[in-house]
Amino acid sequence: MKKTFSHRALDMNKKTKIVFIGMSKHSFYFQRHAVKFALEQGYAPISPFGIFDYFLNDVIDRDLIRQANNNLIRISDEVWVIGPISDGVLAEIKLCKEMEKPVRYFAIVDSKQILEISKDKTEFEKGLSKFSGDL
Repeated sequence: MKKTFSHRALDMNKKTKIVFIGMSKHSFYFQRHAVKFALEQGYAPISPFGIFDYFLNDVIDRDLIRQANNNLIRISDEVWVIGPISDGVLAEIKLCKEMEKPVRYFAIVDSKQILEISKDKTEFEKGLSKFSGDL
C-alpha cells in the first residue's frame, strides 16, 4: 500500500494579498512587529529587512539588493510604509506609483503600536520633506 504525504499546510490555500513593507533603517528594531501587524490584518507580508537584513552587512553590492527589492515590489499587491520615510523608502513609493500600486502609510506609536495615517501626516527623515509632493 502506497503512503500519501499529508500536512496541514496543504489545506491552507486561501489567497491573500501580498504586502511589501517599506521601512527606514531607523525603524529596523520594529520590523517583526510590522510583519506581525500585516499577518493579523490578513495579508502575506514581504519584509526586505527580514530577507536581506540591512544590505546583507555589505557582503554584496547594494545595487543587487535594490534590484531584488524592486522585484519584490513588482509581485506585491500593495506597499505599506511604516514609520518615517527615508530616501530608499521614497524610491520604493515612486516605483509603486509608476506601477499604479496602492501605497498606505502608517505611524509607529510609542514603539508599540501601528496606526494608519494619511500621506499628508507622514514624517520624513532629515532633508527629505521637500519631496513630499512625490507621495
